[in-house]
Amino acid sequence: MREKILRLLRENRGEYFSGEQISKILAVSRTAVWKHIQVLKKSGYDIESHPKRGYCLRQIPDLLRPDEIKARLITSDFGRTIYYYDDVDSTNKKAKQLAIEGCPHGTAVIAEAQNFGKGRLSRGWFSPKYKGIWLSVVLRPPFAPSEAAKCTLMAAVAINKAIRRVSNVDCGIKWPNDILCGRKKIVGILTEISAEMDGINYLVIGQGINVNATDAEFPDELRDVATSLAIECGHSVSRIDLTVAVLEELERVYNIAVNEGFASIFDEWRSMSITLGQMVDVIGVESRFAGIAKDINEFGELIVQTDEGEKTVLAGDVSIRPKQL
Repeated sequence: MREKILRLLRENRGEYFSGEQISKILAVSRTAVWKHIQVLKKSGYDIESHPKRGYCLRQIPDLLRPDEIKARLITSDFGRTIYYYDDVDSTNKKAKQLAIEGCPHGTAVIAEAQNFGKGRLSRGWFSPKYKGIWLSVVLRPPFAPSEAAKCTLMAAVAINKAIRRVSNVDCGIKWPNDILCGRKKIVGILTEISAEMDGINYLVIGQGINVNATDAEFPDELRDVATSLAIECGHSVSRIDLTVAVLEELERVYNIAVNEGFASIFDEWRSMSITLGQMVDVIGVESRFAGIAKDINEFGELIVQTDEGEKTVLAGDVSIRPKQL
């Protein structure tokens, strides 16, 4: 009922809508309408009340509520089912649990804060409340398990395009799973998979996007290596608009990958890359070396030109070496 009342106010935003009108449309008492309005106000919605004119929605809080996202979303599958949490240990962990239980393709798990968010190699991820987008999407792709690693690069392209679309901040993709502004991280991506020999059961793409955190809010150990969109563009960014853009761009590139393959997506990735052409240090599972990042191959692996010849990096910790002045 509360969602229906909010929908009516949103559709008539900036105009007064009487409690009597709402009660007649929804077949509830005016007292019930009033109670729901009070709850919405406590949740951050700026709703003016006038004894004779009714209720007027003036401002929507920047909370990642499913109704606010779905009202703006233009997708077929991505974000059509949303699980929303005020606080969660990890959106990826929750998404994997939902995937096992049979949630549909495109299901999104969104949290206002994470207690134990993690990135690649089990590293922690700074996930302050109401300051970022902590989002995981469940995919059920027809790909072979060997193609799962490509989805991280696919997601990076989608998220980078969404950031440029909403904030105009010029970010670049660092292989394999980070988006940077300058030399500071603004997005981390974690892809996890459940598969058998002949197919993928589900794939979860998790992303942490630093949106509105101030420099002072970052822990001391992160200030030199992390940033936010608000810091980079000088003003706050709508988390709702950015979440919508991310889901739409993710569905776009996913459909391309399913119908046409990854080739054109990899071309987009190359155009956004800040890794290619740079001297990099690679710390792998069993080796460590340096060289110039030349390209990615058809599998999404990084090709590095070293003094001993070309080496292909499937996974590992890659850092871009600062240019010598």
